[in-house]
Amino acid sequence: MTATFQPCKLRGTIDAPPSKSMAHRYLIGAALSGQVCTLSGVDYSEDILASIDCLRSLGAEISADGDRVTVDPAGFMKPENASVLECRESGSTLRFFLPLALCFGKPVTLRGSERLFERPLGVYEDLCRENGFDFLKGSNSVTVCGNLKSGTYRLRGDISSQFITGLLFALVLLGDDASVEILPPFESRSYIDLTISALRSFGADVSFTGEYTLSVRRSPMHAFSGRIEGDYSNAAFLDAFNHIGSDVTIGNLNPDSLQGDRVYADYFRKISAGTPTLDISDCPDLGPVLFALAAMKNGAVFTGTDRLKAKESDRGAAMHAELAKLGGGLLFGDNTITVPKQELRCTSLPLSGHNDHRIVMALSVILSQTGGSVDDTHAVRKSYPGFFEDLKQLGAEVTIR
Repeated sequence: MTATFQPCKLRGTIDAPPSKSMAHRYLIGAALSGQVCTLSGVDYSEDILASIDCLRSLGAEISADGDRVTVDPAGFMKPENASVLECRESGSTLRFFLPLALCFGKPVTLRGSERLFERPLGVYEDLCRENGFDFLKGSNSVTVCGNLKSGTYRLRGDISSQFITGLLFALVLLGDDASVEILPPFESRSYIDLTISALRSFGADVSFTGEYTLSVRRSPMHAFSGRIEGDYSNAAFLDAFNHIGSDVTIGNLNPDSLQGDRVYADYFRKISAGTPTLDISDCPDLGPVLFALAAMKNGAVFTGTDRLKAKESDRGAAMHAELAKLGGGLLFGDNTITVPKQELRCTSLPLSGHNDHRIVMALSVILSQTGGSVDDTHAVRKSYPGFFEDLKQLGAEVTIR
């Protein structure tokens, strides 16, 4: 599908959608707790549906009523449970569930899109090789077989925090004292803080015992029921309109949130005020919208950009290709991307969303100013299914065909 914009300004009040990062963690934490838990404020994006599918395949009973999800883990991780987990296009789901699959002592296959399996899995491949576990990767699946035990593990900290989170879930399930040593540099620590916060809500004893060491201690777990907080990652796309002349008030955001993407507000201010140098190694999901805003303002230099190559698309290359159609572009260096000051203009060529939700939303911010169209609008279902409806509610002149 294609979204076609007329130049427009947005006005009104809107709630940020629930946090996808937190929903993944709380749904899995509920299953690990061993108790019936109810979570509200769940948004059924494609990624969250993938995690729900995997939890069901592993024996958890999950029922939904509106935005309320009840998790009954009575049958979770029983030996007879399904040996195939469908991860769709969700990198979080794949990386969170693969260590759990290593706890069965039997082959388990995790399947998804080919693009998903182009993204790095080397951290887990190394873990399997070091422990004598099977790890067989294909174009759209990986089959693993292992008998993971509690102990001390070492993981790289410069690829994705999702690997560390996934291992923590498995170690909490195993129930004995364990530790994870993170090899620096350690990027995206804020996402590990989210994981620790979620697991502690269910009684797990997980904490940092040093700058690069995580401890998991035996602890009884309990039920937790609560509401998923609003998502700063997606709120950034809504707030970006405010920096190009719109007037949008965004609710449902916790000012004390641990979400690392809270930094977007400070980064937006710096981009609007000048030509800053900004490190996005801890907030790579903000890359596309930061590039978009910088292109419409005075430019900026971004460091810590290498991980953008391993997202749903190569996000630096994708944004460069689409900005070039509008008369702009990006400059690439060693782990850096420079956005020069540029004059963007409407083009009759449709922009490509590269089947990447964050590229589609970032380009939508630009097109609200220049006019024009972007395809692959279905990609927003991955994290923010109501994105275009929310824009229309705020007065965006956009049609979807």
